[in-house]
Amino acid sequence: MGHLKHKNLITAGERLRDQVAHALRAALISGELRPGEIYSAPGLAEDFGISATPVREAMLDLAREGLVEPVRNKGFRVTEVDERDLDQYTEIRGLIEIPMIGRITRTAARAELEVLRPIAEEIVRAARSHDLIAYLEADRRFHLSLLALSGNDRLVETVGDLRKRSRLYGLTALAERDQLTPSAEEHIELLDLMLSGDAEAAEGCMARHLGHVRSLWAESASAAAR
Repeated sequence: MGHLKHKNLITAGERLRDQVAHALRAALISGELRPGEIYSAPGLAEDFGISATPVREAMLDLAREGLVEPVRNKGFRVTEVDERDLDQYTEIRGLIEIPMIGRITRTAARAELEVLRPIAEEIVRAARSHDLIAYLEADRRFHLSLLALSGNDRLVETVGDLRKRSRLYGLTALAERDQLTPSAEEHIELLDLMLSGDAEAAEGCMARHLGHVRSLWAESASAAAR
C-alpha cells in the first residue's frame, strides 16, 4: 500500500497500540486509507516498521469505534459513511449540543469559558496553516471541553463517539483551498457570544456551525470519491 505519511506519529513514551491507532485515524482523515478498501495488519505494520500485533490491536480499537470492520482472513475494511448517516449524526448532535450550549452559557463561569480561548485560536491557526491533524485535534478538544462544563460525563462520551463516527475523509484538498477557515473562526464567535451571556445567539451560532460542518462532510466525501 506504500508508505504512510503519518507513520512519524509513532514515538517513544505512549503505548504503541494507542500511537498506531492515532496514526491510523490521521491516515483515515487525510484520505490515505480510503473508504471501502481492505488493509491487512501485516501490510500496515510493514509501513510502520513494527510487528503486526500492535497494529492488529489498534485496528480492533478502530473497529469498536466504527471506523473499520474486520474482514475474515483479509484484514480490515475502512467503513463508508453515506449521506443518510451524516444527516442522522448531524441531527443527533444538534439535539444534544444546541440546547446544551444555551444551558452552559447561562451557568458557566466566565473564567471557565475563557480557558477555551487558546484552543479556539489554535483551531484557526491550524486551519490557516493547513495542518489538518492539529485542526481536528484542537476542534475535538474545544467541543468536548466546552460540553464538559455541563458536568455530564456520559453526554461528553456520546458526542465524542458521534464525532468519531462522522469523521471527515479526504479533508486535505479542502484545507489547501482554505475551506476549513470559516468553520474554524466560528469557534471564536461562539465563545464570544457565550461570554456575552447571549444564550439564544450562542445556540444559533452552534446550529449554524453544525450546518457548516455538515457541508464540509459533503465536500470531503465528494473529494474522497474523486
